[in-house]
Amino acid sequence: MNDDLTRRIEAIANAYEDIRLTTQQMVVGNLSLIEEIFISMISGGHLLIEGVPGTAKTTICKIFARLIDYDFKRVQGAVDLQPADIIGVRIYDRNKSEFILQKGPIFTNFLMVDEMNRLTPKTQSALLEAMSERQTTIDGTTYPLPDPYFAIATQNPHEAEGTFPLIESQCDRFMFSTVLAHLDAASELEILRRERAGELDWKIYRDRIAPLLSPADVAAMAATVREVRVDEAALAYMRDIVLATRSHGDIRLGASSRASIALLRGSMARAAMNNRAYVIPDDTRALAPAVLRHRILLTREAAITGVTADAVITEILETVGVS
Repeated sequence: MNDDLTRRIEAIANAYEDIRLTTQQMVVGNLSLIEEIFISMISGGHLLIEGVPGTAKTTICKIFARLIDYDFKRVQGAVDLQPADIIGVRIYDRNKSEFILQKGPIFTNFLMVDEMNRLTPKTQSALLEAMSERQTTIDGTTYPLPDPYFAIATQNPHEAEGTFPLIESQCDRFMFSTVLAHLDAASELEILRRERAGELDWKIYRDRIAPLLSPADVAAMAATVREVRVDEAALAYMRDIVLATRSHGDIRLGASSRASIALLRGSMARAAMNNRAYVIPDDTRALAPAVLRHRILLTREAAITGVTADAVITEILETVGVS
């Protein structure tokens, strides 16, 4: 490995550590989410978060947007939200005698869609083109989105009232899916201590922090990640994990080839984040649940008996070995 690549890999690891430490000045816990957002950003993916309200999802996103100096916009999911409310609309300007584009919030570097499964399937589909091709089409005209473009969507648990399960093709566009739960007893106590000390005021925290990275820095990191070495055995391991989802008895729809690509890109980014220029099996194992849980559909019998996607993925990781 040449000295230049070593230096650039180390810069990625240091940047992640700086972001993690700065974020945890405000946020208690949620280390896996912080890691997955960083990996998604430097590997060109999007992130889906499922969790009950009040688990700091929006706060973490706002912190990242500020630390990386992204233009940030947030959309609140609601059943009456229309596609045009997200992507925008062309309106007629009488003064100019022409149609002009009134851009929606999708035209940003960092889009957060809160409670995405409160959107109807029609409105959910407005994000498909943006997430896969970094562009959107309005009245037959295609408009490129800002570069970089990164999306995070949150969803309530499926049993919550007034929700629409995400369509399968929409889920597949997300690189990762993470599940947030309430904090444990020690972390909950730390929340109370920080609140009493006045350390959870967003305005005070926001004014105290400054960008650590620019969009250009993130683009450079993404280029470096593509130089991380992945040997044939590591590639075969990723393949075998994905193939196992297609033959498991409790799964009626296995993971797509996008899952294979997400495992590869994510493993390379995680290696760099841990100051390595090569992928090891632990990188793939660590990210497999986040890559797979939203891409597999269980059989009706498995769902009725209480089998979960995470349990099946754990079983697969325990049985699939490295060649």
